[in-house]
Amino acid sequence: MSVLHFILIFSCFLSISLSQPPPPRGTFINCGATSPSTISGRQWLPDLGFVSQGTPKNLSISVLSPILSTVRSFPIIKNVLVKFCYVVPVFRGAKYMVRTTYFYGGVNGNDSPPVFDQILDGTLWSVVNTTEDYANGMSSYYEGVFIAQGKTMSLCIGANSYTDSDPFISALEFVILGGSLYNSTNFKQNGLSLIARHSFGYNGSIIRFPDDQFDRFWEPFGENDVAVSKNENVSVSGIWNLPPAKVFQTELTGQSGGALVVKWPAAPLQNSTYYIALYFADDRSSSDAPERLLNVSINGFTYYSNLSVSQEGSSVFATQWPLSGPMTVSLTPFDNSSVPLINAGEIFEILALGGRTLTRDVSLMEQVKSSFQNPPHDWSGDPCLPRQYSWTGVTCSEGPRIRVISLNLTGMSLSGSLSPSIAKITALTDILLGNNNLTGSLPDFSTLKMLQTLHLEDNQFNGGIPSSLGNIKNLRELFLQNNNLTGQIPNNLIGKPGLDLRTTGNQLISPPPS
Repeated sequence: MSVLHFILIFSCFLSISLSQPPPPRGTFINCGATSPSTISGRQWLPDLGFVSQGTPKNLSISVLSPILSTVRSFPIIKNVLVKFCYVVPVFRGAKYMVRTTYFYGGVNGNDSPPVFDQILDGTLWSVVNTTEDYANGMSSYYEGVFIAQGKTMSLCIGANSYTDSDPFISALEFVILGGSLYNSTNFKQNGLSLIARHSFGYNGSIIRFPDDQFDRFWEPFGENDVAVSKNENVSVSGIWNLPPAKVFQTELTGQSGGALVVKWPAAPLQNSTYYIALYFADDRSSSDAPERLLNVSINGFTYYSNLSVSQEGSSVFATQWPLSGPMTVSLTPFDNSSVPLINAGEIFEILALGGRTLTRDVSLMEQVKSSFQNPPHDWSGDPCLPRQYSWTGVTCSEGPRIRVISLNLTGMSLSGSLSPSIAKITALTDILLGNNNLTGSLPDFSTLKMLQTLHLEDNQFNGGIPSSLGNIKNLRELFLQNNNLTGQIPNNLIGKPGLDLRTTGNQLISPPPS
């Protein structure tokens, strides 16, 4: 295992305000609901304005929370690796906690819930497997931290090769986080996917808002072979990640002179790189007590040496720590006399962002989509990424600058028209829209300098053939047969070197001999 890349420690000396914080800011979507609702003082919106596919369904079993009573279910299509996306307005550059909640409720008729993917913008976030939680009558949630790179963020449900029935979602939250939270992470390159967040020594219900102003979930965590104590008069603040005061009111403690060993998190970790934050506050009743000094190690490797745990609170975190398998946190008294303790911890997997399709291309593709009356069902979210979930019929470029380079929607029963915006997707080399029911006039394609193939045959296009097509140097195939085109075939297309031109089945007039 490589050594820790970065370790920072912060001690804090400010007191927590006792006033209740304002509700979290963001967008809260009750998936499958048909009307707004207020739950625990928070306004939840129906999801129809954020998603265009899927079916809202009501659960027929009792649930612990109102947001679990409905889901949106998405149909499995013949070809797997199809995504269905919620597109949510956000503030560009803001940091968001994105939380998805799932409770199956038997909506698909199967005994067990389906397994599927969830995708954030162009990044494959995680596999959603709620089987164990559902068997225990529990909902499942997934949480990540991401920067909004545009004016919208998309959360997509993807059917993968393991998906055996219609995937679903119960709730979706986009919560704006304070700028200081997790700010040692380079969010232009990475996101954070929550693995575990616990309040040690605590045995109550999940700590959340209003104790946590951002409504993060701090689950209880205790072990039978270590002591648990309470520190009711805690006064901690200023730690960048802003853990709630309540997590410092309980702790796991060891014996004087001995090590405290905590097997956390409970499940083994997959081979990856992790962000780990551990939180401490001294429970001494007197400032005259000896200073509490600890050595912290993870799986036998030094995490931090000679940590001074103050009454005001201390945090130690690693931004990039490689781990695999079970994880053990060991706390050893530095002076062999003070009792080791720990109050809370968070661990996230670091996700390498998958990137985004060029913003201009995304906007133009949305305009092309809006001109079709029945676009492909998976045309939402990022057109190109993740690559295994690119839009039906869309091929994209390689490299760091992702562009749409080809459209092949031959025989897709498309109706509607062809938006002039297609001619602004300037990296296009191939457009194949033959054997559909598209109407209207042909756009001016002259701005597509790289265009090689244009197949518009067997549609219902009308009007004339733009003469500008003859000025596209690389054009090799122009198939226009069996439409309702009229007028004269442009001179610069007749006999154009290297061009396969097909125009039969229209009401066209060939130009007179020159």
